[in-house]
Amino acid sequence: MMLLNMTKSEFLLTMAGFALALGIILLVIGVIILITRVLGGEVKQIAEQTARLAQKGIAEEIAGLVGNASTLVESLNSLVRTAAGVGVFLIVLGLLLMAAAYGLAVQVQI
Repeated sequence: MMLLNMTKSEFLLTMAGFALALGIILLVIGVIILITRVLGGEVKQIAEQTARLAQKGIAEEIAGLVGNASTLVESLNSLVRTAAGVGVFLIVLGLLLMAAAYGLAVQVQI
């Protein structure tokens, strides 16, 4: 019943509040994704081990080992780029929602 009796100003402020909350949540999730996925130690450790494996393959002249190691390195690079892209997308979306919330709040006439 309360929602049906809202004025235009109350509705705009409610929408602005929801947009602001969602924007902050998306911003925080995007930052967390960037920190954990892109800067995570597991990916760096796998890349180091793969580089050592490739060097060993070159030293022992094992072509298949070197080819598989290079494929793994390319896959790791793709994984990092994808995680970074998702994180940046969520951050930009969060900032846009916060800007929309500000725009809605400015339209309220007291």
